[in-house]
Amino acid sequence: MTTTSTTLTADRALLVLEDGTVQDGRAYGARGTTVGEIVFNTGMTGYQETLTDPSYHRQVVVMTAPHIGNTGVNDEDAESRQIWVAGFVVRDPARRPSSWRSRRSLDDELAEQGVVGISDVDTRALTRHLRELGVMRGGIFSGDALLRDGRPRTVEDLVAEVKDAPAMSGADLAREVSTGEAYVVEPVDGSTPDGAPVATVVAVDLGIKSMTPQRLAERGVRVHVVPATTTAEEIDALAPDGVFFSNGPGDPAAATHEVELLRGVLDRRTPFFGICFGNQILGRALGYGTYKLAYGHRGINQPVMDRRTGKVEVTAHNHGFAVDAPVDAESTAPHDGGRYGRVVVSHVGLNDQVVEGLECLDLPAFSVQYHPEAAAGPHDAAYLFDRFVELMTSRAQQTTKEN
Repeated sequence: MTTTSTTLTADRALLVLEDGTVQDGRAYGARGTTVGEIVFNTGMTGYQETLTDPSYHRQVVVMTAPHIGNTGVNDEDAESRQIWVAGFVVRDPARRPSSWRSRRSLDDELAEQGVVGISDVDTRALTRHLRELGVMRGGIFSGDALLRDGRPRTVEDLVAEVKDAPAMSGADLAREVSTGEAYVVEPVDGSTPDGAPVATVVAVDLGIKSMTPQRLAERGVRVHVVPATTTAEEIDALAPDGVFFSNGPGDPAAATHEVELLRGVLDRRTPFFGICFGNQILGRALGYGTYKLAYGHRGINQPVMDRRTGKVEVTAHNHGFAVDAPVDAESTAPHDGGRYGRVVVSHVGLNDQVVEGLECLDLPAFSVQYHPEAAAGPHDAAYLFDRFVELMTSRAQQTTKEN
């Protein structure tokens, strides 16, 4: 993959990787410069949910599906308040959107939000390259960003700028995407017999997607969504029946506040459920390590086995780090001499045997690495929200009997 043209045109764009790989394409969305970790997403649908997933903060996303933008952008499917991807790479953008729900084109939406993209590149070759060599830093350059002092910039100059971008390892990013103020999502009307919440959950926003508290609200749960900077005392003040840690961006090894916050939850024996980044935080709170995957899991077609039932689910993923825990045996959580008791890997990825879920046997806590809120699908893992509600209600009944 090298540049195929030396002609500088108004709509030209270059995709540059830190290893010197270059693809020539057309500007898509905003013009300018963007750099970040370049990753690929294998989903055939759901590009709007991908773009607005805060877990993609500081990442340039390559869509492996060749045709993107077909259904435009609507006002219902966004998963957060803005587009979070650092850059967007597509092969064949739609000439015009075709959907009764569309309100504007994807190209216009990217430009409006200042997201630099590129189209007309060989995304298949790019994906194979990243799969073989692993994710790396990349940049998109278009418009005036291709010039320096009125002259075309050299590839060496562009590669140097890409290499100056911060790496994802060691990045503490949850606070950059979290809500600034707490808010409440009430139970959906008709979700409970008497209108009263079946439980109250504090959801710590590490990059939460809007569909996650919605899935709990559909089950009659009142959800207090709180910032990543929330303290244990602030959680206690809300008297929750359960605590939830969301998905989010960055390296879990850098999330020291979140790990200590979760240890406070575990010490109180408050029922806990975590997804994605929340799964990694649980792993580290229990004393296990985490590590960076070569190219991560990103898409809506990842097979995972629930070991409790033996069921294989097709699941939505977006993660570049994983928990390092014993896959095939029960283990004692290493932290502080095993004070959190026994742990099992509850879910495992069938493509590469990566840890996809943890379950504490001596604490009311569990987590999964994937996204059961199913935005943009599939719905195989919706039962996990039911499992959380059951954990909270059974815990409350047990506490009532003891008192």
